[in-house]
Amino acid sequence: MIRRLYRFHFRNERRERLFLAWLSFGATVGVVRTITAMIHVDVGPFHNVTTSGGLHIHHLVWGILLLLVVGVVWLMEIGVGSSWVASLTAIAFGIGAGLTLDEFALWLNLSDVYWQRQGRESLEAIAFFSGLLLAGWAGWPFLRDVVLLLTRHKPVASGAYE
Repeated sequence: MIRRLYRFHFRNERRERLFLAWLSFGATVGVVRTITAMIHVDVGPFHNVTTSGGLHIHHLVWGILLLLVVGVVWLMEIGVGSSWVASLTAIAFGIGAGLTLDEFALWLNLSDVYWQRQGRESLEAIAFFSGLLLAGWAGWPFLRDVVLLLTRHKPVASGAYE
């Protein structure tokens, strides 16, 4: 039933890509913030990625690289339209944006201020970008109907799965 609701709400490919990018962006920020907090207090299996020469590789590097790859794919119009490539690149874009904007304060200040007062600038950039992705309420009707379905209420789009 959720698959039918998904297909009903995301007949519009742009809306689907916005929703997938927003969802993967939020999940990435949540996971990255958790991992960096664990690294910061030296708990768990995670450690900073550092080269043999002592260079710390920040996760924004991976985010920028992922955004560049997705940009090239989109410029080449690979996966434009309704295909698994379009969905995958929307997810990759959300992940890349999450990795990049989580360290926005670093590239704004050109200094590692992640755990300092200026680190709040990253949270503000995350909130702003998340709002942009969600501006069109990209996935709200679908999420609402899934909650209604899971709570045994009739979804607004009840014809979607009949």
